[in-house]
This record gives sequence, structure tokens and C-alpha cells, in this order.
Amino acid sequence: MIQAFGLTSNPRKELPPAVDDVSFEARAGRVTALLGASGAGKTTALRLMLELQRGRGLTYFRGRPLHRIAHPAREVGVLLGDVPGHPARTVRGHLRMLCAAAGVPVRRADEVLESAGLESLRDERLGALSRGMDRRLGLACALVPDPHTLVCDDPAGALSAQDARWLHGALRAHAAQGGTVLFSTADPKEAARNADHVVTLEKGRIVADQEAVEFSRTRLRPRVAVRTPHAARLAALVTKEARTARRSVEVVPEGGNRLAVYGSTCADIGETAFRNGILVHQLADEVGDMGPGAGAVPAARNQERGEADGDRAQVAGAQAAGAPAPPRPASSGAPQHPQADLRQAPATEGGADTTASGTVRHRTPGPRRALAPDGVAHSAAEGPGPGSGDAPDALDASDASRQRASRPFGARLSGSASAVRAAAVTLPPPISVRSAPSPLRPLRYELRRALGVGTGFVVGAVVLLVSAVTAVILARIGHTPQARLLAAWPQQVPLPPAALGAGLLGALAFGDEFRHPALAADRGTVPRRMGLLTAKLVVSAATALLLAALTVGCDTEVLRLFYGSELAQAPADWPALSAGWLGLVVGCAWSGVLAAGVFRSTSAGLAAVVAVPVVVVPLVQKVWQGPSVRTAAGFPMRVREILLTQWPFGGERYVAEALRLVAQPVGGAMTLSLTTLLCAYLLTTLRSRVR
Repeated sequence: MIQAFGLTSNPRKELPPAVDDVSFEARAGRVTALLGASGAGKTTALRLMLELQRGRGLTYFRGRPLHRIAHPAREVGVLLGDVPGHPARTVRGHLRMLCAAAGVPVRRADEVLESAGLESLRDERLGALSRGMDRRLGLACALVPDPHTLVCDDPAGALSAQDARWLHGALRAHAAQGGTVLFSTADPKEAARNADHVVTLEKGRIVADQEAVEFSRTRLRPRVAVRTPHAARLAALVTKEARTARRSVEVVPEGGNRLAVYGSTCADIGETAFRNGILVHQLADEVGDMGPGAGAVPAARNQERGEADGDRAQVAGAQAAGAPAPPRPASSGAPQHPQADLRQAPATEGGADTTASGTVRHRTPGPRRALAPDGVAHSAAEGPGPGSGDAPDALDASDASRQRASRPFGARLSGSASAVRAAAVTLPPPISVRSAPSPLRPLRYELRRALGVGTGFVVGAVVLLVSAVTAVILARIGHTPQARLLAAWPQQVPLPPAALGAGLLGALAFGDEFRHPALAADRGTVPRRMGLLTAKLVVSAATALLLAALTVGCDTEVLRLFYGSELAQAPADWPALSAGWLGLVVGCAWSGVLAAGVFRSTSAGLAAVVAVPVVVVPLVQKVWQGPSVRTAAGFPMRVREILLTQWPFGGERYVAEALRLVAQPVGGAMTLSLTTLLCAYLLTTLRSRVR
């Protein structure tokens, strides 16, 4: 169940806010449509509800605001805009990556593929999908964590009739299982056909909040579709009889032998045709376009809504005082929507929901119940309110205290709209943009993200090829030390190809996240969590070590093939050289990861890698060549003297080698760069959390 109160966007320059004091409910087990023309504020209202945009107001999802939910993706599935994802990633690979992010078993990807009808496209690239398949994939992505609520922004926009029917059928099936569905649309016919409840927005304000049947009756123009070979004669007769009876009837020719008659019924038109001997091929009731004045609520409609709000306030006051609620007047007997009787009784044990008709709907994750906030909905002791689609659960102490704190705001919203504006002395609570969720299984997510696209394999192959060619050329020219020859590192180049490739792969680890943010749909932000950063550092380091080992091995074999074994021998001090080589490659990879995370760009990450030997190393050399610089010579021996013990397994030798590497200009520059980038990343992380 969704309860939105006082949603108001921040005012724009010399323009009113896009959304102003929007309050409505979307009940569980039902489909709710947010209707409005382009610019009415539908998307802004959804973004305020999902805490993707700053503003004011309050939105409860089953009794809790979204920022109080530990894992929002498991509560609310969102479909806004296109599916964010790398165009080269496969459909199945993208869903498996989201399974790791949501912390659900990987078999869930195959389940949603089957339910979305995408089994035959599981190996298709995201960039090759049609608009209809893209929408299906977007819904499948939203359903991966099995959320209770679905929020969709114009899901059927630009879709064919067949794809639109499938999409709304899937939304209807989710609601029939006890879930809550809210979608926005600009087509009133689409809202009337596919929703149980319609909330109409105009210029950022709610102008109607109705059941779908009442919406079709009052906000749309019912018409009679007629097809006859004597269309002109029948139109003249219907118009003449309506003028005689002083009835408002409008006959609109639609070309050929078709007529659209507004203000009449099938029975009246059929009798007219029968009396005059006119052959009729088709006679059917249809829902036409919005009639004149539909954009504004009539005065009588406002009066009815005010009386209804007053009745609700009276009921709430009586229940708060402990007195029985006054009887509600009987309805006028309006025709009911076929889906309007999907009322959900209290959920039974074992994850089954029972409807009013006695049928049981089973739901795998368990019973779906709405947590009703105190002061906004009915309390648990009173039971579900009239027409409520959920039975409230018992609240723990923390939830109860939180809801008691929000009672004054909820009490102000329980009356009529005019009473709210008159009594509200403070603005609704501000809405802060919530941070993007971090993957629940970051290492598994990062592995699937890196292996799901062929970019890493292509970069690795290019690095090995360039290194082999460079090693052969250097050996041909001569005057190159053996260590640089095996690493394919000319003295005129600041970094070898393997280090540049490792830096590029590290920069892509965060650069692709910002280009295709799979974890933050339509937000453009990437979660700044230490778990995700650690996973990226671990995967990039492992990739860099593998690339470094493969480069040396490939260069050795190529040199042995072209020039014999004398050029393929390992240097005498190979342990220290190997440690420096691996440290350089891993440092370049980490520099790319941190720089891309700070500057949100792959190019910036690669530029930071190249800047280490070009800019930072000369600065470090100048500083360390000064006369007052002290060295850490003899550090391992002094530590052993202080601790009065021996280093295990000859550890002082390894410590001395590590210090010697750091003391070199390249090692010191790399260490300084990594420290600076890590501090910058932590600073931007803290700033994003403070906001």
C-alpha cells in the first residue's frame, strides 16, 4: 500500500512548483493510475515518492518511508525510462548481475525471463532489443527482488497494442497476487481500461481521485459506435428526434459508414433505426475522448468531495474518541468495475491471501500486509477500514514511536483539502534524495559486471599483442636491459603496455557504472559504499596480476621463439624485480579505479594513471634529492632490536625490499597518488551522505 501526503516539489525560477500538495493512496491488490497530460507533474510526483528528487512531503510504503527500509529494491520495483545497462551485455547476464546486487539466488534471473517471455532472447544484447522487448526487460529487472510494490512511469508509452496489453496484463497479475501497482499515463482510455483507481493531475494538483468506473462515467464521454450503409440518413433522424425531445445528442461522422453518437444509448438508436427500416451492422457502447470541461472539477463534484472528506473526518474523530462511527450513506448504485471487488481480507498463514469471494491467492515470499502509520490510517486494534485492501500488522516499539512522532502531520491531512490548508502552520517534512543502494553481494556483482562485457578480454588481448611486438622490436634494436625487455617497457615510454591496460581496466570498473548505472535506475548516481569499492579494488588487482603474469610469459616465449633462450632468461635479482613489476601494475589499476570513482569518468581515470610517471614522479624526485631528506635505512634491524625477536621466515628481507621499492621515485609517486585518490574518494563519499 502506498500513502502519499503533501508531495510538493521545490519551486522553480519564476514558475510554480511542478507538483503542489499532492496526496493520494494506492491500495494493495489494486492497480492505480496517475493520469495527466504532458507537464502535469506525473513524473515529478513519482520521483518525489521514490526520494529521487528534493522537495517536501511524505510517502509510506506499507507504513514505512523508503529511506527507513533496509533494502528498498525488495520493497519497491521501479520502471522509469529506459533500462540502464551496457548495450553489449546480454539479457541473461544483466539479470544475473542484478540478482547479485539484490542478494537473491541466480536462478531468479531465469524465472523472471520466463515470466517476461524473454527466454528466446536471453543471449541477445541490450542494444539490439526493440522498444517492446526493452519494456519487458525493464519490468523483469524490477521484479528480480520480488518487490511488493511496482511503480512505473508511462510503461506503455510508444508500445504496440500487443505489447501494451501484455504489459498491463503483467501489472494486473502482480496486483492479483496482493501487490500494489502504480503507473502513470497521459491516455485517459488507457487509465480507464487498465486501472481500478484513477488519480488525475492537472498543473501539479489533483483534480480528481476516483474509482475507474466513476472516472469513465464522469470524466470520459461514453459514446455509441454505429456502422450502417445509411449513415447520413440515420444521423439526420437521430438529430431530429433529439431536437424534438430536447435532448443533447451529438452525432459525429467518422468516415464511410461509421457514426459516433454522444449523449444517447444503443437502445434509443436501435429503436430509431428499426422504426425507419434502416439496416445496422454494428451498435456498441464505447468510451470516447474527454469531453469539454473535463480538465476542471465541476462545482457539484467539489461539493461531493468536500462532503466525503467531512464524513471521513467525522469518522476519524469518532474513532479517536472511542465512540462508534456514524453510519455511512448508501452508495448511489453506480455500476461496479470488474476489478473493483478485489478486496483483500487479512492474510492467512503460509503466505496465502484470501479475497472477499473466498478464493485464496498464494504468494511465495509470504503474506503481504500493509503497515498502517498511526494518525494516517486505521490502527491495528480497530481493524481494516472500509474498503481497505490490507490488514495492518502489529508494529514494534520503534515503528510505533516513529508513527506517534508523525501524528500531528497525519492528523492535519485527515480532513478536507480546505481544512488542511487552513490548519497547516508548517510545511510538510522535506524530502532528501536518498543514496543509491549498494549491492548486497558486491564481489559477485563486480565479477559478473566485469565478465559480462567483452571489453576486458579485448583490452587484455591488445595488451599482449602490443607487448609481444614491442619486446621483439626492443630485442632487435638492442641496448635494452633484460628486465625491461621482458616487460616490453622502452625507456622512452613512461609506462609499459601492461600497466596502461591495467589502468584502463581499472578506470572502466567505475566508468561503466556512471555511463550505465545498473544500480541506480534513472538517477545517474553510483552507490559510494566501501563494500563496492573493496570489491572493485580486489577484482581490478586480480585482473592486473593476471595481465602482468601473462605479459611476461608471452614476451618470454616470443623472445625464445625469435632469438633463442639467451634472451629469455630471468634476471639475477628477479624476486625484487617481480615485486616491483606487480606493484606497478596493481598500483596503476587501483589509480584508475579511484580516479574514475572520484571524477566519474573513464578518461579521467586513465589520465590519472598516466599522470603518475609524467607529473608526480618528477616532483617526488625533486623533493627526495634535497640535502635535508632523511632515509629509512636500517629500519628492519631497528625494529628487530626493539621487539627483541626475529622476523619469521626471514621477514626482514621482504620488509627491506618493500621499503626499497617505496623509496624509489616511481614507488613513492604511486603511493602518494593512491593515498590522495583514496582520501578524495572518502571525502566525496562523506559529502554525498551528508547531503
